[in-house]
Amino acid sequence: MANFKLDTIRHSSAHLMAQAISRVFPNTHIQFGIGPVIEHGFYYDIDMDHRLVEEDLEKIEKEMAKIISEGLEIERKVMSRQEALDFFESKNDALKIDLISSLPEDEEISCYQQGEFIDLCRGPHVENTKQIPQHFKLLSIAGAYWRGDEKNKMLQRVYAACFADRKELKKHLTYLEEAKKRDHRKLGKELELFHFNSVAPASPFFMPKGAFVYNKLIEFMREIYRIYDYQEVITPQILDSELWHTSGHYEHYKDNMYFSNIDEREYAVKPMNCPCHMLMFKHYKYSYRDLPMRYADFGRLHRYEKAGAVTGLTRVRTFCQDDAHIFIDMERIQGEISMLMDMFFTCYEHFGFTGIKVNLSTRPEKKSGDDATWDKAESALEEALKKSGHKYFIKEGDGAFYGPKIDVEISDAIGRYYQLGTIQLDFQLPERFGLTYTNTEGNEEKPVVIHRALLGSLERFFGVYLEHVAGVFPFWLAPEQAIIVPVNNDAHLEFAQQLQRDLFNKGLRIKIDDRNESMGYKTRQIQQSKAPYMLVIGDREMESNSVNIRKYGEKKSESMSIEKLTEHFVELNNQFMPEKLRSK
Repeated sequence: MANFKLDTIRHSSAHLMAQAISRVFPNTHIQFGIGPVIEHGFYYDIDMDHRLVEEDLEKIEKEMAKIISEGLEIERKVMSRQEALDFFESKNDALKIDLISSLPEDEEISCYQQGEFIDLCRGPHVENTKQIPQHFKLLSIAGAYWRGDEKNKMLQRVYAACFADRKELKKHLTYLEEAKKRDHRKLGKELELFHFNSVAPASPFFMPKGAFVYNKLIEFMREIYRIYDYQEVITPQILDSELWHTSGHYEHYKDNMYFSNIDEREYAVKPMNCPCHMLMFKHYKYSYRDLPMRYADFGRLHRYEKAGAVTGLTRVRTFCQDDAHIFIDMERIQGEISMLMDMFFTCYEHFGFTGIKVNLSTRPEKKSGDDATWDKAESALEEALKKSGHKYFIKEGDGAFYGPKIDVEISDAIGRYYQLGTIQLDFQLPERFGLTYTNTEGNEEKPVVIHRALLGSLERFFGVYLEHVAGVFPFWLAPEQAIIVPVNNDAHLEFAQQLQRDLFNKGLRIKIDDRNESMGYKTRQIQQSKAPYMLVIGDREMESNSVNIRKYGEKKSESMSIEKLTEHFVELNNQFMPEKLRSK
């Protein structure tokens, strides 16, 4: 068998799936949209009256295997634009007509045919269906607007994994199973952390346990701010649109903003904090002695995201960031970036993220400001990165409209990378807002602004971290750190309640499970809750002033004195801060 590139196999497998769908539903008018190769496989967008369900996927896979065994020749056919339009008009295929009509005039139009099936495609493909390895798996069905435009018709999208090697397919399917178990939307519901409601699309409702974790993350960042000399501020949420014209966000970002007219003035709900911080800096006179000035803000932000783009906590319409802006002079940028990188790496490693990538993103096509200013900003960031000693990658054209940036990506427990932290250097907003400080010579000079977020959106970080730990929070972050189970309520409940009070007075979060259920049932329920510890109290424990302690995920348990238990829990709770920062 000839060796084909993986993309070629995936292209051919996509057409194989489309042909199989046509055969499984022979009496249904079907239009196939696009069927591109994607990472790990392919998908096809389909317009058909029959609503596909999971059970259909197995039937389609069987038909795909049958077509492979038929050994159909795969032929490439080149058509003129008019021939292609006529052909697909005869098939009543509006999707293909739309695609062909949007192609450049000089584009070569090709189709691939195998047996009775023919579809528009650039290719390449294998030469015969027998050359397609049966290392694919149809995964799921989703909705997708034609061409990604919500004004267009909603199509059905079938996703598939496809590899040249069976071991690679199996490895990927195992990974998907693990990812499914870790899905933060599933865990959020099971652990009673958060949920969503149609009254507020893409806007989470955090339950008490979820709210605790959320607020503990803010508390963590506030302690980081104390150590690294940040000052927290509070700013309004609704501001006159004129502010957003001044900042440039109205021009570059208005489609993602919410507006309202009040007293014949247009206002916008803030999608970011930076313009507010510019106004705060401008309100007073500062000198070089006051710099760097670091404003931190946990203000709630609102951004309009299309319905098809939102997903769980990782893409929402209302959120808050561990957002900060640093007003600084050019001479101290290098040192500030080095300190930021130290802060970032210390915090990410504390949360258990070990795979960390650093990217330098340069000027985008649509940018604010002149090239000379951008040259200066990009050089300053790159020089700071070089001096920090961290390896980094260049991402051309991926900067913000107002300046270049450093993005930090972390790898979770199953190898997925997420962009969390960002450091953005901005010469534009100080210019737009007319910001100045008095330099060492007594003259007015413009500061540079560093936009900085470490965890990023707290909602997004919550979702990413929940999947990273599979719902098993570290002791200091767990909403319920231990659950006490009295063997007999009449005999042991009072002892359990006293222990709960004593631990509570040490700042610990302890719950008592005094339900009238069997020990086996309670044990299973507590394991499902993913509480770090289960403490059982019976006659023996009362007599020896101890508990029978069992850690989450372990089958064995051990006896531990109340004194030692208290010391152990207090020490675990003190791990709230990274060890290297505890003494600061």
